[in-house]
Amino acid sequence: MTTDLTRRTAAELASSIASGEVSAVEVTQAHLDRIAKVDEKVHAFLHVDAEGALGAARAVDAKRAKGERLGPLAGVPLALKDLFTTRGLPTTCGSKILEGWLPPYDATVTRRLREADVVILGKSNMDEFAMGSSTENSAYGPTRNPWDLERIPGGSGGGSAAALASYESPLAIGTDTGGSIRQPGAVTGTVGVKPTYGGVSRYGMVAFSSSLDQGGPCARTVLDAALLHEVIAGHDPLDSTSIDAPVPGVVEAARAGVRDGIKGLRVGVVKQFAGEGYQAGVMQRFEESVALLRELGAEVVEVDCPSFDYALPAYYLIAPSECSSNLARFDAMRYGLRAGDDGNHSAEEVTALTREAGFGPEVKRRIMLGTYALSSGYYDAYYGQAQKVRTLITRDFDAAFGRVDVMVSPTTPTTAFKIGERADDPMAMYLADLCTIPTNLAGNAGMSLPCGLAPEDGLPVGLQILAPAMADDRLYRVGAALEAALLQQWGRPLLDAVPAL
Repeated sequence: MTTDLTRRTAAELASSIASGEVSAVEVTQAHLDRIAKVDEKVHAFLHVDAEGALGAARAVDAKRAKGERLGPLAGVPLALKDLFTTRGLPTTCGSKILEGWLPPYDATVTRRLREADVVILGKSNMDEFAMGSSTENSAYGPTRNPWDLERIPGGSGGGSAAALASYESPLAIGTDTGGSIRQPGAVTGTVGVKPTYGGVSRYGMVAFSSSLDQGGPCARTVLDAALLHEVIAGHDPLDSTSIDAPVPGVVEAARAGVRDGIKGLRVGVVKQFAGEGYQAGVMQRFEESVALLRELGAEVVEVDCPSFDYALPAYYLIAPSECSSNLARFDAMRYGLRAGDDGNHSAEEVTALTREAGFGPEVKRRIMLGTYALSSGYYDAYYGQAQKVRTLITRDFDAAFGRVDVMVSPTTPTTAFKIGERADDPMAMYLADLCTIPTNLAGNAGMSLPCGLAPEDGLPVGLQILAPAMADDRLYRVGAALEAALLQQWGRPLLDAVPAL
């Protein structure tokens, strides 16, 4: 076990705190010091709550001193995506329209983290209202990839992923609407999981696209992600889409993957996720990982999901349509920014001026796309047709999972691109989520874990694992088994190769 507290896994830190080897305050202070040292370059955080974090850590140490039982992640620091409401702390969603807003309540995820004695370090940077694949759309400036500060860390949850890769936090929370947990995980060499839709409460998670949004765990190891998953998951009566069923045993599945392996498991390689547009080094590392799954005893077959070819256009009708409805609540009347409030403008004019000043270009683009798709005379041709494609995609998943236990693909077609490289080409930006979007449309579970570095540029490549709804445990079993085998090959954690900041 490393002596540098910021280099330890969340599981190791929790064990060390519980045993009294280190205090929660020491662990928290080490990560606050790391943030102070490197975050000016990385910009993973929008708000750091040092006082609150140290207070939470002291409470954990007091519990341990009294002999009280500690939870599996008590005292472990975490970066919380700035999409979850936090009572008394800023929640901006990366937007100027919510600058300075202090929510009067906690999101369910926030509350469960506090109840589990997880130490919230602060709020992580993100694309505005989670709309983006690069974290360049944040109103507060881009986050940078710790592997190469000139490159993007993925999006929309680039701040959470970059905090992990730069050792500013051992755990993070993200949200995934079309890949916003998995794609940042892939390009930063970290682990990101999109649970089954409804598996983690959306109460207090500011909505982008209500039928697609899903919060989930981000970590540096599969086991750490599993431990965090079990803390935040479970039924919530405050969320009407929350699934009232037991949480799959993801921690036990992760441990079983290492202990018992995956011999006999059926793995499907998605035919549609290969070919033109895929970086050669990404495909090389993916194919090596598939070969490793075979060596571990899995049965590997190709699966054909023809409707996946239409997932991207369907998504970019459904998600903007829902966002055009959800973002109508930002009207300058109740909270957040208010422009033109000088007594010379009507309420309608104040709303219009506030939205013009408060929303960024990508948010405006998606609101306009969605409003058009929902407008009279176009609804059936656009939104209605997209929902039909969504049904076909779900049927493709059902057919494939009738043959295999899990499916695999590259997480994203390329490694991290340079900041600004795709800023003027929305279509090129949207293609970063080509492999991740179908899972959101169907509501299934997905994971990205690092599978090596691309030989062309030395940047991380992600392997995506997909499982049926409420079979999240399969992700962790396969992911942990493959992670252990890859670690043997690498000889050390992949993130050890991150250039020193």
